[in-house]
Amino acid sequence: MPFLKAHASITRALTERDYKIATPVQAAVLESDADERDLLVSAQTGSGKTVAYGLALAETLLEGAQTLGPAGEPLALVIAPTRELAMQVQRELNWLYQYAGARVVACVGGMDPGAERRQLAAGVHIVVGTPGRLRDHLERRALKVGSLKAAVLDEADEMLDLGFREDLQFILDATPPERRTLLFSATLPKPIVTLAKHYQRDALRIETRGETSGHADIEYRAIRVAPHGGERAVVNLLRFIDPPSALVFCNTRQTVRHLEAMLLERGFAAVSLSGELSQSERNHALQALRDGRARVCVATDVAARGIDLPNLSLVIHADLPNDAQVLQHRSGRTGRAGRKGVSILLVPPSRRRKAEEMLARARVEFTWGEPPSPEEIAKLDTDRLLQNPALTEPASDDINATADTLLAAHGPRAVAAAFVKLYRAQLPAPEDVSAPREHKPRDEKLHKARHEREERPRKPEARPERRDAKPQTMADVAWFLLNVGRERNADPKWLLPEICRQGGVTKQDVGAIRVYDTETRFFVNANVAESFTAAVAARQKGGVRIFPAPGNHGEQSPPKNPPASPEKTAPPQTAKPFVGKPKSDERPKWKNPKWGKKPHKPK
Repeated sequence: MPFLKAHASITRALTERDYKIATPVQAAVLESDADERDLLVSAQTGSGKTVAYGLALAETLLEGAQTLGPAGEPLALVIAPTRELAMQVQRELNWLYQYAGARVVACVGGMDPGAERRQLAAGVHIVVGTPGRLRDHLERRALKVGSLKAAVLDEADEMLDLGFREDLQFILDATPPERRTLLFSATLPKPIVTLAKHYQRDALRIETRGETSGHADIEYRAIRVAPHGGERAVVNLLRFIDPPSALVFCNTRQTVRHLEAMLLERGFAAVSLSGELSQSERNHALQALRDGRARVCVATDVAARGIDLPNLSLVIHADLPNDAQVLQHRSGRTGRAGRKGVSILLVPPSRRRKAEEMLARARVEFTWGEPPSPEEIAKLDTDRLLQNPALTEPASDDINATADTLLAAHGPRAVAAAFVKLYRAQLPAPEDVSAPREHKPRDEKLHKARHEREERPRKPEARPERRDAKPQTMADVAWFLLNVGRERNADPKWLLPEICRQGGVTKQDVGAIRVYDTETRFFVNANVAESFTAAVAARQKGGVRIFPAPGNHGEQSPPKNPPASPEKTAPPQTAKPFVGKPKSDERPKWKNPKWGKKPHKPK
């Protein structure tokens, strides 16, 4: 429908911009039942919401006059979640209200607050800003809202996601209660509806078709990628589609930096947008995208909100969005104002179920696919080469003369080969992408494994006897004595390696080790007892000696402390098996007479 009900000055500006047909949301705010009412509007990203609330504000601000009066205290306040969106809204309202004589001022973070206060003091009709900066001007009394007629919340769901609820409530509470409140959002979750009920009166709810059927101008694709293969898939997708400009989304700043560096290294003209950049760096990156010096932007969700790039035709989700609303906001950067766009999700096997559920909640149709291979990209490069403007467009006389010289000197084949080399040299090399392994449900895997186990033939097999197997009865072991016990800090941790070293056996051949006061008892397997006895008997040196224990079969009774060595005989005593690490009674206790009983370690 044409803009028949719009104000005359607004219609003139729209005509100059070649606006002929209103979008559904723009037509809805021009209906008679929306006049002078609070509005709660949900419309897809890129559907012309900025022009829509500009149209809705016209009669409220002009009140039947052709132009606005002298600039003074602001008549309208527009709140946007990000600096880029606020600056974009200021530019839109400037041309939309140019014949109405409106003065539009932006107040955003990252800009000089002193300059903004001077602009506000000089008089203004419409103020566009971010919540934090607007609250700061209100608290400093630089922004006066006593004459405010309307307040607009643009992308309200994003502002709540970014944690601006308290700032929004502070700003709205400071405005006159009789103002109009217009709330525009891509989605209407429960917190938005609650906020609207609190600050709006008899609001008219407007829902366009995009809210229920998804964005009709965007083609959604889900690409299966191997684990850790997302970066190579991004390279091949950019090479295969070859968009005029593309936006690649990541979930963290670190991933943004890494992916930008990888694309630059491979020859792509890439820039990045993240929260760690200054405003001047962000402006430089956006300008490079607008004038064509950069063709790929790697960004986080927050940094990319509010970006409007006219030639953006491809959005790649290198990291999956957190929910369906984030998916819609990301994808809404393309397919704007009637143009077609493509939104591609890279889905590793472990995230397939989440991707399917998210796309279902977003109510969008999508197709599954694989990342393009180097062979497919090479074939497409050849087709593009044949249609290259350098071959199809007519050449000037001096170029033709140079071409004749080249043909005479090198021949047609050499000249054509040189052209192909120059063409391919400016293209980034495609990546080898491995096919992702199909992720099967766990129940299917268990069923298949159980079926294979049942079908496998069972053959009785005799197990070979292991030399290091543990003994089954006490008759299969031989007991031995060590001449060290608790009084010499004997510990199985260092006794076991010593036993194996002296007897030439492994730790699997040695059984229980029992430490007593003056000796230690242990047993070895009977099949190695003979060689073990010979090995320890041949040992002539060393303080730790091993001897066969008397009564070398069966469970040993508590020892009566046999001789620790052939020369010395220990007094008989009853001992208990060692549990834990005992403290030796022979350790010296040091005392400092100057400090009483406090232990003192001598130097």
